Amino acid sequence: TPMYFFLRQLAFMDMGPSLIVIPKMSMDFLILGNTISLALCGTQIFLLLMMGGAEGLLLAVMSYDRYVAICNPFQYPILMNRKMCMSLAAAVWVCATANASIHTAYTMHLPYCGSKDIDHFFCEVPALLKLSCSDTSIYETLVFMSSIVLLLIPFSIILASYTCILSTVLRMKSARGQQKALATCSSHLTMVGLYYGATIFMYIRPNTCHSPEQDKMVAVFYTVVTPVLNPVIYSLRNRDVLRALLKLAGKCRVLHHN
Repeated sequence: TPMYFFLRQLAFMDMGPSLIVIPKMSMDFLILGNTISLALCGTQIFLLLMMGGAEGLLLAVMSYDRYVAICNPFQYPILMNRKMCMSLAAAVWVCATANASIHTAYTMHLPYCGSKDIDHFFCEVPALLKLSCSDTSIYETLVFMSSIVLLLIPFSIILASYTCILSTVLRMKSARGQQKALATCSSHLTMVGLYYGATIFMYIRPNTCHSPEQDKMVAVFYTVVTPVLNPVIYSLRNRDVLRALLKLAGKCRVLHHN
Protein backbone atom coordinates (compact mmCIF):
# COMPACT_ATOMS: atom_id res chain seq x y z
CA THR A 1 0.00 0.00 0.00
CA PRO A 2 1.14 3.62 -0.48
CA MET A 3 1.73 4.13 3.26
CA TYR A 4 4.31 1.31 3.37
CA PHE A 5 5.86 2.45 0.08
CA PHE A 6 6.54 5.84 1.68
CA LEU A 7 7.70 4.17 4.92
CA ARG A 8 10.38 2.33 2.94
CA GLN A 9 11.55 5.67 1.57
CA LEU A 10 11.55 7.11 5.09
CA ALA A 11 13.56 4.16 6.45
CA PHE A 12 16.24 4.74 3.81
CA MET A 13 16.35 8.47 4.67
CA ASP A 14 16.71 7.65 8.37
CA MET A 15 19.64 5.28 7.77
CA GLY A 16 21.51 7.91 5.76
CA PRO A 17 22.36 10.49 8.48
CA SER A 18 23.39 7.78 10.95
CA LEU A 19 25.76 6.14 8.46
CA ILE A 20 27.14 9.52 7.36
CA VAL A 21 27.67 11.07 10.80
CA ILE A 22 28.19 8.40 13.48
CA PRO A 23 31.31 6.55 12.15
CA LYS A 24 33.34 9.76 11.66
CA MET A 25 32.01 11.31 14.87
CA SER A 26 33.00 8.19 16.83
CA MET A 27 36.53 8.37 15.40
CA ASP A 28 36.79 12.02 16.40
CA PHE A 29 35.89 11.14 19.99
CA LEU A 30 38.52 8.39 20.10
CA ILE A 31 41.34 10.16 18.23
CA LEU A 32 42.16 13.70 19.33
CA GLY A 33 43.00 16.19 16.61
CA ASN A 34 41.29 14.15 13.90
CA THR A 35 40.92 15.87 10.54
CA ILE A 36 38.50 15.70 7.62
CA SER A 37 39.33 16.28 3.96
CA LEU A 38 37.57 18.94 1.91
CA ALA A 39 36.02 16.26 -0.31
CA LEU A 40 34.63 14.27 2.65
CA CYS A 41 33.37 17.47 4.26
CA GLY A 42 31.53 18.40 1.08
CA THR A 43 30.12 14.86 0.83
CA GLN A 44 28.80 15.07 4.39
CA ILE A 45 27.11 18.41 3.70
CA PHE A 46 25.53 17.19 0.44
CA LEU A 47 24.24 13.88 1.80
CA LEU A 48 22.90 15.38 5.04
CA LEU A 49 21.14 18.21 3.22
CA MET A 50 19.71 15.80 0.64
CA MET A 51 18.48 13.25 3.19
CA GLY A 52 17.18 15.92 5.59
CA GLY A 53 15.40 17.89 2.87
CA ALA A 54 13.91 14.73 1.38
CA GLU A 55 12.57 13.64 4.77
CA GLY A 56 10.80 16.96 5.35
CA LEU A 57 9.17 16.81 1.91
CA LEU A 58 8.27 13.14 2.33
CA LEU A 59 6.49 13.84 5.62
CA ALA A 60 4.30 16.34 3.72
CA VAL A 61 3.59 13.70 1.04
CA MET A 62 2.70 11.17 3.75
CA SER A 63 0.27 13.65 5.33
CA TYR A 64 -1.42 14.03 1.93
CA ASP A 65 -1.62 10.22 1.69
CA ARG A 66 -3.36 10.09 5.11
CA TYR A 67 -5.68 12.93 4.06
CA VAL A 68 -6.82 11.07 0.93
CA ALA A 69 -7.18 7.76 2.84
CA ILE A 70 -9.40 9.26 5.55
CA CYS A 71 -11.23 12.09 3.77
CA ASN A 72 -11.67 10.44 0.32
CA PRO A 73 -11.48 6.68 1.00
CA PHE A 74 -13.43 5.66 -2.11
CA GLN A 75 -11.11 7.64 -4.41
CA TYR A 76 -7.95 6.54 -2.59
CA PRO A 77 -7.02 3.67 -4.99
CA ILE A 78 -7.34 6.09 -7.93
CA LEU A 79 -5.66 9.18 -6.42
CA MET A 80 -2.80 7.24 -4.78
CA ASN A 81 -2.05 4.64 -7.44
CA ARG A 82 1.47 3.28 -7.99
CA LYS A 83 2.30 5.81 -10.70
CA MET A 84 1.31 8.71 -8.43
CA CYS A 85 3.36 7.32 -5.53
CA MET A 86 6.43 6.92 -7.75
CA SER A 87 6.00 10.45 -9.12
CA LEU A 88 5.68 11.98 -5.64
CA ALA A 89 8.75 10.07 -4.39
CA ALA A 90 10.75 11.15 -7.45
CA ALA A 91 9.73 14.79 -6.95
CA VAL A 92 10.86 14.60 -3.32
CA TRP A 93 14.31 13.29 -4.26
CA VAL A 94 14.78 15.71 -7.18
CA CYS A 95 13.91 18.78 -5.08
CA ALA A 96 16.08 17.65 -2.16
CA THR A 97 19.04 16.83 -4.44
CA ALA A 98 18.83 20.19 -6.25
CA ASN A 99 18.72 22.10 -2.96
CA ALA A 100 21.66 20.10 -1.51
CA SER A 101 23.75 20.57 -4.69
CA ILE A 102 23.34 24.36 -4.67
CA HIS A 103 24.24 24.80 -1.00
CA THR A 104 27.15 22.33 -1.13
CA ALA A 105 28.68 23.97 -4.22
CA TYR A 106 28.44 27.46 -2.71
CA THR A 107 29.77 26.45 0.72
CA MET A 108 32.73 24.54 -0.73
CA HIS A 109 33.77 27.52 -2.90
CA LEU A 110 33.86 30.02 -0.02
CA PRO A 111 37.34 31.26 0.97
CA TYR A 112 38.50 29.87 4.32
CA CYS A 113 41.42 31.54 6.05
CA GLY A 114 42.80 31.49 9.57
CA SER A 115 41.56 28.72 11.84
CA LYS A 116 39.99 25.74 10.09
CA ASP A 117 38.80 24.07 13.29
CA ILE A 118 35.11 23.22 12.85
CA ASP A 119 33.32 23.66 16.18
CA HIS A 120 30.89 20.83 15.42
CA PHE A 121 30.56 17.05 15.35
CA PHE A 122 30.38 17.03 11.54
CA CYS A 123 30.44 19.36 8.54
CA GLU A 124 27.32 21.51 8.42
CA VAL A 125 26.68 24.75 6.55
CA PRO A 126 26.16 27.09 9.58
CA ALA A 127 29.37 25.79 11.21
CA LEU A 128 31.44 26.35 8.04
CA LEU A 129 30.04 29.84 7.41
CA LYS A 130 31.58 30.95 10.71
CA LEU A 131 35.04 29.99 9.38
CA SER A 132 34.79 31.89 6.09
CA CYS A 133 36.76 35.14 5.80
CA SER A 134 34.33 36.59 3.23
CA ASP A 135 31.01 38.39 3.73
CA THR A 136 28.38 35.65 3.88
CA SER A 137 25.40 37.81 4.91
CA ILE A 138 23.68 37.57 1.49
CA TYR A 139 24.15 33.81 1.38
CA GLU A 140 22.87 33.46 4.96
CA THR A 141 19.71 35.25 3.83
CA LEU A 142 19.37 32.77 0.94
CA VAL A 143 19.82 29.87 3.37
CA PHE A 144 17.05 31.35 5.51
CA MET A 145 14.75 31.74 2.48
CA SER A 146 15.39 28.20 1.22
CA SER A 147 14.73 26.89 4.73
CA ILE A 148 11.34 28.62 4.68
CA VAL A 149 10.52 26.98 1.32
CA LEU A 150 11.69 23.49 2.35
CA LEU A 151 10.39 23.58 5.93
CA LEU A 152 7.49 25.99 6.41
CA ILE A 153 5.67 25.26 3.14
CA PRO A 154 5.64 21.45 3.66
CA PHE A 155 4.77 22.05 7.33
CA SER A 156 1.82 24.21 6.20
CA ILE A 157 0.67 21.36 3.91
CA ILE A 158 0.84 18.98 6.88
CA LEU A 159 -1.20 21.36 9.06
CA ALA A 160 -3.82 21.81 6.32
CA SER A 161 -4.04 18.03 5.77
CA TYR A 162 -4.52 17.27 9.44
CA THR A 163 -7.03 20.07 9.88
CA CYS A 164 -9.17 18.39 7.21
CA ILE A 165 -8.52 14.95 8.75
CA LEU A 166 -9.55 16.12 12.22
CA SER A 167 -12.70 17.70 10.82
CA THR A 168 -13.59 14.42 9.05
CA VAL A 169 -12.81 12.27 12.11
CA LEU A 170 -14.98 14.41 14.39
CA ARG A 171 -17.93 13.91 12.01
CA MET A 172 -17.59 10.11 12.10
CA LYS A 173 -20.47 8.37 13.89
CA SER A 174 -18.44 5.27 14.74
CA ALA A 175 -16.19 5.59 17.81
CA ARG A 176 -14.12 2.66 16.55
CA GLY A 177 -13.63 4.42 13.21
CA GLN A 178 -12.46 7.56 15.01
CA GLN A 179 -9.96 5.60 17.10
CA LYS A 180 -8.62 3.76 14.06
CA ALA A 181 -8.16 6.99 12.08
CA LEU A 182 -6.45 8.78 14.97
CA ALA A 183 -4.18 5.78 15.67
CA THR A 184 -3.11 5.73 12.03
CA CYS A 185 -2.16 9.41 12.16
CA SER A 186 -0.59 9.59 15.63
CA SER A 187 2.70 7.94 14.59
CA HIS A 188 3.10 10.30 11.66
CA LEU A 189 2.30 13.34 13.81
CA THR A 190 4.90 12.27 16.37
CA MET A 191 7.53 12.08 13.63
CA VAL A 192 6.49 15.47 12.26
CA GLY A 193 6.90 17.03 15.71
CA LEU A 194 10.37 15.50 16.20
CA TYR A 195 11.68 16.42 12.75
CA TYR A 196 10.21 19.88 12.23
CA GLY A 197 10.74 20.95 15.84
CA ALA A 198 14.50 20.36 15.59
CA THR A 199 15.07 21.61 12.04
CA ILE A 200 12.98 24.79 12.41
CA PHE A 201 14.85 25.55 15.64
CA MET A 202 18.15 25.01 13.81
CA TYR A 203 17.62 26.82 10.52
CA ILE A 204 14.82 29.37 10.97
CA ARG A 205 16.45 31.48 13.65
CA PRO A 206 18.51 34.69 13.42
CA ASN A 207 22.26 34.05 13.41
CA THR A 208 22.61 36.12 16.58
CA CYS A 209 20.59 33.46 18.42
CA HIS A 210 22.92 30.62 17.40
CA SER A 211 25.53 29.22 19.76
CA PRO A 212 27.91 26.29 19.05
CA GLU A 213 26.63 24.32 22.06
CA GLN A 214 22.96 24.65 21.05
CA ASP A 215 23.70 23.89 17.40
CA LYS A 216 25.58 20.70 18.30
CA MET A 217 22.84 19.47 20.61
CA VAL A 218 20.08 20.10 18.06
CA ALA A 219 22.14 18.62 15.20
CA VAL A 220 22.74 15.37 17.10
CA PHE A 221 19.02 15.23 17.87
CA TYR A 222 17.88 15.32 14.23
CA THR A 223 20.77 13.28 12.77
CA VAL A 224 21.00 10.54 15.42
CA VAL A 225 18.11 10.58 17.92
CA THR A 226 15.20 11.10 15.51
CA PRO A 227 16.31 8.37 13.02
CA VAL A 228 16.57 5.93 15.96
CA LEU A 229 13.13 6.86 17.33
CA ASN A 230 11.24 6.78 14.01
CA PRO A 231 11.35 2.97 13.50
CA VAL A 232 10.44 2.42 17.16
CA ILE A 233 7.47 4.79 16.90
CA TYR A 234 6.14 3.11 13.76
CA SER A 235 6.87 -0.45 14.90
CA LEU A 236 5.24 -0.15 18.31
CA ARG A 237 2.17 1.72 17.08
CA ASN A 238 1.49 -0.24 13.90
CA ARG A 239 -0.18 -3.64 14.14
CA ASP A 240 0.85 -4.69 10.63
CA VAL A 241 4.52 -3.98 11.36
CA LEU A 242 4.32 -5.78 14.74
CA ARG A 243 2.65 -8.76 13.09
CA ALA A 244 5.37 -8.88 10.42
CA LEU A 245 8.12 -8.68 13.08
CA LEU A 246 6.56 -11.51 15.09
CA LYS A 247 6.23 -13.61 11.94
CA LEU A 248 9.88 -12.96 11.07
CA ALA A 249 10.96 -13.82 14.64
CA GLY A 250 8.99 -17.09 14.40
CA LYS A 251 10.72 -18.03 11.13
CA CYS A 252 14.14 -17.26 12.63
CA ARG A 253 13.33 -19.42 15.67
CA VAL A 254 12.30 -22.34 13.43
CA LEU A 255 15.49 -22.03 11.36
CA HIS A 256 17.59 -21.88 14.51
CA HIS A 257 16.04 -25.10 15.88
CA ASN A 258 16.45 -26.85 12.53
